[in-house]
Amino acid sequence: MGRGGWNVACFWGVYLMFTRNAISIWPLSPETFTPMKHHSSALPYHRRAGRIGAASFLAAFLLVGLGTAHRTDAAEPGDDPPVHLTANLSERTLVIQQGDSVVATYTVAVGRDSKPTPTGEFTIRRIVWNPAWIPPDEKWAKSAKPQQPGASGNPMKVVKMFFKEPDYYIHGTNEIESLGEAQSHGCLRMDPDDAYRVARYVMEHGGRPQDESWFWRVVHFRNESKTVYLATPIPLTVVN
Repeated sequence: MGRGGWNVACFWGVYLMFTRNAISIWPLSPETFTPMKHHSSALPYHRRAGRIGAASFLAAFLLVGLGTAHRTDAAEPGDDPPVHLTANLSERTLVIQQGDSVVATYTVAVGRDSKPTPTGEFTIRRIVWNPAWIPPDEKWAKSAKPQQPGASGNPMKVVKMFFKEPDYYIHGTNEIESLGEAQSHGCLRMDPDDAYRVARYVMEHGGRPQDESWFWRVVHFRNESKTVYLATPIPLTVVN
């Protein structure tokens, strides 16, 4: 018998046990049905009604309790293995892991010697789709001009995922030839398509999933910037 069958059986078993002196039993068949006769020990109506109500409450309580006990054995979404990202600077890779399983490995560009990518334990909390770019107050960017989301001269392609705010993040790049090299100014550069995949995965496992129409708009309206704050920050480890 399935869970539903046991719950129904328990409900009616308790109900009938507590109400056998209060109401007549419905017939199983015309031949076997004999209405209960009233006798001196029969309960008055108001007491029968009270017993019926109590029986209903107890049966419902037992039914809910059984259902809850059953559900505690089932796997909850939060029971999934945790997601963790690891950037290996010497190997120029970004690895997504779920528990002990490797989900995907991507080639990245890392910081050059003069602008190294920071190492340590970080978390990704904020994601910006179609980000604008404001040149940092650095010597190498003195002649650069701010770029709007989706602009051809914007070095931030598709998305950026902050891991050490405000200066360090994972982002898509138009300098595909730099991937696998130490050529960034400290950030982790990715192929824009790969950055898109990683950001979607991080959102899904960080408690902020979106449907296809949401991502369709992100891709087709590049001049619109969208910021997402993860409900569950995703850890990132950066190692040499």
